[in-house]
Amino acid sequence: MTPLHFSFTAAFVLGLTGLAFHRTHLLSALLCLESMMLSLFMALALWTLQTESSNYATAPVILLAFSACEASTGLALIVATARTHGTDQLKNLNLLRC
Repeated sequence: MTPLHFSFTAAFVLGLTGLAFHRTHLLSALLCLESMMLSLFMALALWTLQTESSNYATAPVILLAFSACEASTGLALIVATARTHGTDQLKNLNLLRC
């Protein structure tokens, strides 16, 4: 495994462990998701450059578009949660107790 592949894998795994273990606030969970998407984007963009294939050139742009949609949806959820519950802590987001 090259150091470049190791760094992208380590960035993805760090984002995944942050998502798994530090779920106190909705904002921290969304930031971990964004770091995972960023590492996937960088890996996919460099993979496209390394293979020198024009067939996969649009894949990083499509992934970036999905990441932007995910970020905007997450921001809207944070705003809606802060307005209804008063906080973005995940322990207060119980669907049975609205």
